[in-house]
Amino acid sequence: MVTRLIAALCGAAMLFAFAPMAQAQSGIASIYGYKGGKTASGERAAPGGLTAAHRTLPFGTHVRVTNKRNGRSVVVRINDRGPFIRGRVIDVTPAAARALGFSGLAPVTLEIAG
Repeated sequence: MVTRLIAALCGAAMLFAFAPMAQAQSGIASIYGYKGGKTASGERAAPGGLTAAHRTLPFGTHVRVTNKRNGRSVVVRINDRGPFIRGRVIDVTPAAARALGFSGLAPVTLEIAG
Protein backbone atom coordinates (compact mmCIF):
# COMPACT_ATOMS: atom_id res chain seq x y z
CA MET A 1 0.00 0.00 0.00
CA VAL A 2 2.72 2.49 0.98
CA THR A 3 4.76 1.54 -2.10
CA ARG A 4 1.79 2.27 -4.38
CA LEU A 5 1.21 5.62 -2.70
CA ILE A 6 4.86 6.60 -3.12
CA ALA A 7 4.83 5.49 -6.76
CA ALA A 8 1.65 7.49 -7.40
CA LEU A 9 3.09 10.62 -5.78
CA CYS A 10 6.32 10.32 -7.77
CA GLY A 11 4.33 9.89 -10.97
CA ALA A 12 2.22 12.95 -10.19
CA ALA A 13 5.35 14.99 -9.46
CA MET A 14 6.82 14.00 -12.84
CA LEU A 15 3.59 15.03 -14.59
CA PHE A 16 3.70 18.47 -13.01
CA ALA A 17 7.40 18.89 -13.79
CA PHE A 18 6.90 18.16 -17.49
CA ALA A 19 3.27 19.15 -18.03
CA PRO A 20 2.67 21.05 -21.29
CA MET A 21 1.72 24.70 -21.01
CA ALA A 22 -1.95 24.99 -20.10
CA GLN A 23 -2.11 28.46 -21.62
CA ALA A 24 0.04 30.74 -23.74
CA GLN A 25 3.37 31.77 -22.26
CA SER A 26 4.87 35.20 -22.92
CA GLY A 27 8.38 36.49 -22.58
CA ILE A 28 11.53 37.17 -24.53
CA ALA A 29 12.96 34.96 -27.27
CA SER A 30 16.66 34.90 -28.02
CA ILE A 31 18.75 33.29 -30.73
CA TYR A 32 21.04 30.34 -30.10
CA GLY A 33 24.75 30.90 -30.34
CA TYR A 34 25.70 27.67 -32.10
CA LYS A 35 29.19 26.25 -31.78
CA GLY A 36 28.35 22.79 -33.13
CA GLY A 37 27.97 19.70 -31.02
CA LYS A 38 24.82 18.15 -29.66
CA THR A 39 21.67 19.44 -28.01
CA ALA A 40 20.40 18.21 -24.63
CA SER A 41 18.19 15.70 -26.49
CA GLY A 42 21.26 14.21 -28.16
CA GLU A 43 20.54 15.64 -31.62
CA ARG A 44 23.23 17.43 -33.59
CA ALA A 45 22.76 21.20 -33.38
CA ALA A 46 21.35 22.51 -36.68
CA PRO A 47 21.20 26.31 -37.06
CA GLY A 48 19.13 25.92 -40.24
CA GLY A 49 16.44 23.82 -38.55
CA LEU A 50 13.25 25.02 -36.90
CA THR A 51 14.10 23.87 -33.39
CA ALA A 52 14.34 25.55 -30.01
CA ALA A 53 15.32 25.26 -26.36
CA HIS A 54 12.78 25.50 -23.52
CA ARG A 55 13.39 24.92 -19.82
CA THR A 56 10.59 22.42 -19.13
CA LEU A 57 8.65 21.30 -22.20
CA PRO A 58 9.31 17.69 -23.22
CA PHE A 59 11.64 17.07 -26.15
CA GLY A 60 9.66 16.73 -29.37
CA THR A 61 6.94 19.21 -28.35
CA HIS A 62 5.88 21.48 -31.22
CA VAL A 63 5.41 25.09 -30.18
CA ARG A 64 4.00 28.01 -32.15
CA VAL A 65 6.17 31.06 -31.44
CA THR A 66 4.64 34.42 -32.36
CA ASN A 67 6.62 37.66 -32.54
CA LYS A 68 4.49 40.28 -30.75
CA ARG A 69 6.10 43.14 -32.70
CA ASN A 70 5.17 41.99 -36.19
CA GLY A 71 2.67 39.13 -35.75
CA ARG A 72 4.85 36.62 -37.60
CA SER A 73 4.85 33.08 -36.25
CA VAL A 74 6.64 29.78 -36.79
CA VAL A 75 6.29 26.28 -35.35
CA VAL A 76 9.46 24.93 -33.76
CA ARG A 77 10.27 21.58 -32.16
CA ILE A 78 11.81 21.53 -28.69
CA ASN A 79 15.11 19.62 -28.71
CA ASP A 80 17.24 21.43 -26.14
CA ARG A 81 17.15 23.03 -22.67
CA GLY A 82 17.37 26.73 -21.91
CA PRO A 83 17.38 29.68 -21.94
CA PHE A 84 18.80 30.23 -18.49
CA ILE A 85 18.51 34.02 -18.38
CA ARG A 86 15.67 35.60 -16.41
CA GLY A 87 12.77 36.80 -18.56
CA ARG A 88 13.66 34.68 -21.57
CA VAL A 89 11.25 31.87 -22.37
CA ILE A 90 12.75 30.29 -25.48
CA ASP A 91 15.95 30.12 -27.50
CA VAL A 92 15.34 29.65 -31.22
CA THR A 93 17.66 28.75 -34.08
CA PRO A 94 18.87 31.45 -36.47
CA ALA A 95 16.47 30.00 -39.10
CA ALA A 96 13.49 30.34 -36.74
CA ALA A 97 14.53 33.90 -35.82
CA ARG A 98 14.65 34.81 -39.53
CA ALA A 99 11.17 33.34 -40.00
CA LEU A 100 9.99 35.43 -37.04
CA GLY A 101 11.66 38.54 -38.43
CA PHE A 102 14.05 39.40 -35.61
CA SER A 103 17.71 39.41 -34.70
CA GLY A 104 18.82 39.62 -31.09
CA LEU A 105 15.79 39.56 -28.78
CA ALA A 106 12.04 39.74 -29.38
CA PRO A 107 8.87 39.68 -27.26
CA VAL A 108 6.96 36.49 -28.08
CA THR A 109 4.05 34.30 -27.08
CA LEU A 110 4.31 30.50 -27.04
CA GLU A 111 1.47 28.05 -27.61
CA ILE A 112 1.55 24.29 -27.96
CA ALA A 113 0.97 23.56 -31.67
CA GLY A 114 -1.12 20.70 -32.69
